[in-house]
Amino acid sequence: MAYGDFVIMRDLNFTVHQGDIFIIMGGSGCGKSTLLRMMVGLKSPAAGKVIFQEGSLWDASTETRAAISRRTGILYQSGALFSSMTLAENIALPLSQYTALSQREIRELASLKLALVGLAGFEDFYPSEISGGMCKRAGLARAMALDPDILFFDEPSAGLDPVSAHLLDELILELRESLRATFVVVTHELASIFAIGTNSVFLDVETRTMTASGDPRELLAHATDPKLRRFLTRGRE
Repeated sequence: MAYGDFVIMRDLNFTVHQGDIFIIMGGSGCGKSTLLRMMVGLKSPAAGKVIFQEGSLWDASTETRAAISRRTGILYQSGALFSSMTLAENIALPLSQYTALSQREIRELASLKLALVGLAGFEDFYPSEISGGMCKRAGLARAMALDPDILFFDEPSAGLDPVSAHLLDELILELRESLRATFVVVTHELASIFAIGTNSVFLDVETRTMTASGDPRELLAHATDPKLRRFLTRGRE
């Protein structure tokens, strides 16, 4: 991963398995969000490949890459809802662009997605009329609009109080069970990492490479790298 001649990370090699809640973790400035952008097809790697199933994402045609992108959903840090649209209209947008459903069917699906994230009855509310935690949930409902195989989250707990962050973690676990989807989550929140993570990669900002991968709880139990252990314990050991 690089911007021009400046290399952020090198020699990254890991696998996200179907059904994982995969955590991308590391200190500030290590490139977590940049890695996420490369995995979703927003930024190409300076070297190497991003393999989606059997194909290389960045070697594929523009049409193929767009088709792959429609099999994914993204929840941004802020929720990134359109402020001039109601929650139902936000969720309806990808459905109206990429499906042949009628307006009535789209409205019903928008209501269903909102109900899945605990926002039944909020279809006609605007983002400014609900809390930050609710905006995150609505953003998640929009990310799920096209029933994606993979959901990408960039710091989903950012700006949330501990109770709201915990409720979001519980929602992610519930959705994985009900949707059978794969989740890739950028976070530095230890509570979330241990509550939901089933697999992970640790990016070391000093050596500019990954130094560990695997179940976060297993990494904590067996970590010998002092920087990884310090990160996973917040230096309390």
